[in-house]
Amino acid sequence: MNDCNACLLLFILWISCPLTLVHAETGTTERSTWKLIYHESFDESFDSDAVPWTRDPLGPESPWNVGPLDDDGEFFKCSGGDAFRRQLDTFHTYRKRIPFGRDNWLTLELAARDSDKNGMPEYSTSFKTLTLENGETVGHMVVGAHDGGLVLRSTEGLPRHYRIEYELVTLDFGGSRYGSWTFDGKFNGHPTNAAIKTSHPWAWTGGDRVSRPYEEWFEVTHHNGFYYLGIMDYLNAAPHNNVFIHTHRKVVIDSYTVYREDRGGANDICNPVTKEYYRDMDNNLNMLFFGPGFTTQSSHMQETPCGVVYENDSGRSTVVSAGQLLPELMPTKRYSFAIERDETGYTLEAKGHFRYIGEYSHRYHRDFIQDGRPIWHYNQTPEEYDGSFDKVSDFSGPFGAHVVSNNWPSKSAYPDVFIIGDPHMNYYEGSASIDNLRLYVRE
Repeated sequence: MNDCNACLLLFILWISCPLTLVHAETGTTERSTWKLIYHESFDESFDSDAVPWTRDPLGPESPWNVGPLDDDGEFFKCSGGDAFRRQLDTFHTYRKRIPFGRDNWLTLELAARDSDKNGMPEYSTSFKTLTLENGETVGHMVVGAHDGGLVLRSTEGLPRHYRIEYELVTLDFGGSRYGSWTFDGKFNGHPTNAAIKTSHPWAWTGGDRVSRPYEEWFEVTHHNGFYYLGIMDYLNAAPHNNVFIHTHRKVVIDSYTVYREDRGGANDICNPVTKEYYRDMDNNLNMLFFGPGFTTQSSHMQETPCGVVYENDSGRSTVVSAGQLLPELMPTKRYSFAIERDETGYTLEAKGHFRYIGEYSHRYHRDFIQDGRPIWHYNQTPEEYDGSFDKVSDFSGPFGAHVVSNNWPSKSAYPDVFIIGDPHMNYYEGSASIDNLRLYVRE
């Protein structure tokens, strides 16, 4: 047998074997029969800069239109009126949609702001293959400004039962390094020499505040973050305003890093060793299952080594984190993230070197409906759901009202679409590298 045939035989044997998952906390082994159908190793040269930018025309004819919570949607028109329209007209949004990988199973969605309307974004937002010092190639994403965004997603809806996983090789989306929040000319991942950065022009509440100049909007340089892996409830997932993104998540593993001199306003974080909570918002790991929500942020059902925490039920912070990453150890140390959907629900998994405990595997499962609490829009088909959690959503503002009569009706269906990256076009910026993105299905 020649070398090529031997390699092929070993590969066939490898993908035919059941995938074995080890839970580091308990030492138990969980066996699941998963079949690998796609593996993106980022070995082939790729550069999104070769694809031209396209201006998003907004409105119902836009390829990126996502309904009443869109970037020019009824939600913001009701809350901001003509002032919102004027704010939105101060810039243009440019986008790229790039399918790639075998069978084009992956799609890149890039967004960037053109503030002077000269037909070109001011800052670089890109995805390209990068060769590390050891010769390994990875996929490298860069979001050059907080008002841009980039997500890598599945081109189509995911299968009914699946496991999606990958390795995070480098991460520079805020947080401290070796105890310092200022490094490499940045503070919390934002350049220290940059002009003020704000959440303009999208806000959860409107009224007269929408007419404020850009500089008087919510200042975001103390805020940064990254979506390690999430499942959205709509096709063509792409960067949008944070109001829309926050209301269309099924489950998410992410980090929301906020610098606070006073830790009293920070998140609760579980110490996996002592099983006690402490306060911080630095490189945090959030393992989030979301309950119903449409015009307000979905409720959080949060799993940690200290137990499950339901938002507003425990006296804890709004978000309760399962641990903290140590990005300064990368790429020597790297993290892996995975989400599974099986017959009963979703499982979130994060492995790597975490503060206080070292190498650890976070792995948490919730049923589609558990303790009377559903995971938002879990049903991929009408047969999976009976309409029990449907309700009317009415978002009213000083300049009008918009009613969604059924936000989760019977006979509805919502695809599972995974995302990795920065989906918020008014908060995060930075860079990250990923490798070995794999999709498995049930045998």
